[in-house]
Amino acid sequence: MKILGIDPGLNISGYGVIEADRNAVIEAGILKIKKRKHVEHRLEDLYDSLIDVIESLSPDCMAIEDLYSHYERPKTAIIMGHARGVILLAAKKCSIPVTTYAATKIKSVMTGNGRAPKEQMQLSVCRHLGLEKIPDPPDVADALAIALCHDHYLKLDQKLQIAT
Repeated sequence: MKILGIDPGLNISGYGVIEADRNAVIEAGILKIKKRKHVEHRLEDLYDSLIDVIESLSPDCMAIEDLYSHYERPKTAIIMGHARGVILLAAKKCSIPVTTYAATKIKSVMTGNGRAPKEQMQLSVCRHLGLEKIPDPPDVADALAIALCHDHYLKLDQKLQIAT
């Protein structure tokens, strides 16, 4: 099973596709979003880039970070909402099921600590996937962590189904 993890953003969106059965990275990187003045053009770039990834890698499912808001930065949450909306639309158009995870849940699955710092998350991604070097930029490691989190919950659901 191929799982596409997305770390959404309007300037940089990381993506990572893993082969769950082999616990291996198929491809990871950032979606091409040109620095443009108007949001609608950046959203179009995000959509087109994601469609290209989906069409070339044919993932079976997608996992994405849940939307969160910090009271000191509400504009960031609104911008993130725009990006997530476009990502969810692309998944729907390509008939890919989507699961969302809170950042604290992803961190907890990856490190055992829902408040783990970015460096700990990056090292955990390397360990889980057998990577020799930390993916750069950090958005790529975050996307891989999201895919790994989804894989964890898929396997947990399978174990629960077998037990019942």
